[in-house]
Amino acid sequence: MMKAGIVSQSVAAGWRARSMTLRSALMQIMVAASCLTASGTWAQDEPQKLRTVQLRAGMQNITAEVAMTDRERAIGLMHRTKMGTHEGMLFVFERPGVQCFWMKNTLIPLAIAFVDDDGTIVNTDEMKPQTLDSHCSDRPVRYVLEMNAGWFKKRGMGAGSKLTGQPFHTAR
Repeated sequence: MMKAGIVSQSVAAGWRARSMTLRSALMQIMVAASCLTASGTWAQDEPQKLRTVQLRAGMQNITAEVAMTDRERAIGLMHRTKMGTHEGMLFVFERPGVQCFWMKNTLIPLAIAFVDDDGTIVNTDEMKPQTLDSHCSDRPVRYVLEMNAGWFKKRGMGAGSKLTGQPFHTAR
């Protein structure tokens, strides 16, 4: 009987010791994370600059920054105060899905096009800055192109219009 009591005490004491160690480790991680965020290593308070690709929309040339990683896509065009007329950002996803975007921390109004693998625009939308309104693709896509507000409308582009350039595959 006595032996069982000792085992039970040592298990409880061991659990408390591990629990304290775990709490201590978690506190250290939280402190490190807040320091890194405060120093800007993880935080993103300024526009990111990504590699670009050249796209075409009819007669229009587009220089699009390419956001391929989760982090790049999450930051997107946040914190920008302006963007050139024929500049944008192409978001590339690993596999098709219904893609939804919002404009938190995005300072400029944007137009968005949800694009099939072959470059065909599925649908477009207009997005207001600093809102949490959801703008989603009508069906699963892997590509999303953001341009200045009104860009697609001014050029008569919408569902069925075609983009060409590096990532888009055309059937042969």
